[in-house]
Amino acid sequence: MRNFTALPRGARILIVRLSAIGDVLHATTVVHNLRRLAPDVHITWLASPPASTLLEGNPDIDRLLLFDRRPIDAASARLALGTCWRELRKAKALLAPYAFDIALDLQGLFLTGVLTRLSGAPRRIGIHERHEGNPLFMTEMAPDIASPHKVRRYYTALAPLGFPQETLVPGPVLALPAALSGFAAQFWAAHGIDTARPILMVCVRTTWEDKNWPPARFGAALRALPEDVQIVFAGARGDIPFIEEAQAALGDAHASLSIAGETSLPELAALIKSAALLLTGDTGPLYIAEAVGTPTLSLWGPTSPAIYGPLTPGHLFVESPSPCRACCHTRCKKKSNACMAAIAPADVAEKLRRFFEAPSVRP
Repeated sequence: MRNFTALPRGARILIVRLSAIGDVLHATTVVHNLRRLAPDVHITWLASPPASTLLEGNPDIDRLLLFDRRPIDAASARLALGTCWRELRKAKALLAPYAFDIALDLQGLFLTGVLTRLSGAPRRIGIHERHEGNPLFMTEMAPDIASPHKVRRYYTALAPLGFPQETLVPGPVLALPAALSGFAAQFWAAHGIDTARPILMVCVRTTWEDKNWPPARFGAALRALPEDVQIVFAGARGDIPFIEEAQAALGDAHASLSIAGETSLPELAALIKSAALLLTGDTGPLYIAEAVGTPTLSLWGPTSPAIYGPLTPGHLFVESPSPCRACCHTRCKKKSNACMAAIAPADVAEKLRRFFEAPSVRP
């Protein structure tokens, strides 16, 4: 029985979380719990491409509004204030036809604060995250909590509405379009992949340079895989040179396939869903895998699974043994990337071996 007295029935709620694949998927957990506990509310989400493609068809969202933040980011970098103003006017026009009772800013930037204010929502709730002047645009701030995990911290935005942390059920939501129902089988058949054998998908790159494990180490860790495991490298076109480096290190020990640059994000999600395991650093595909129910083995250096890692069961982690790990800096202050370099290929290979030797993995 509903008892969230701080949330009016039928409330019109705006979610502002523009970008970052992993963070957008983290935020779907918040929206799913909001919908689960207050099914009568109307939820609009303001998002930016390309992460917005992962929200299309989400059953917890009533309306998806697209605001491309890339032009305003580029304009801000070169101090082109006129362009920034024009982009904000576009955002205001986008939001103007809709009335919102409550806006939840789950990103905590100056930009998202401005957009939240432009929504016209009389009640605007921010979270204790990046800030950057964000509280100036909020009418109230969610309570701070001890837990460092992003999902739990995003969930604090619902606390002023009467949702305590105890009501959180972890798990991101990613609804694949019906048009992709047979995509994976057709794609794998066209690329010579046998779906009766285990598929290991591998992402060798992340969005932070210092979260990247050296490509040659991926190759070294993959050499001892059982022969029937099929290795598929995924990524963007810009990842191809790094994938080739990993393949060169793998050598003749095992055949592999690269599909870098061949798929959209929803198509990649469909392929990941069909895989036995995803090996990756801390990057968007990790959270796509969690959302579609595929086990993962993720590598952690400057970031920590205690902050960013999947909260749902079935995921394996290799954390750097370096004393400087989990600094959360986008650039290594020592300029050595020591924490990722401290992860030994043998440790990753052992976890891979144990996973693929488990009877439940065999088709």
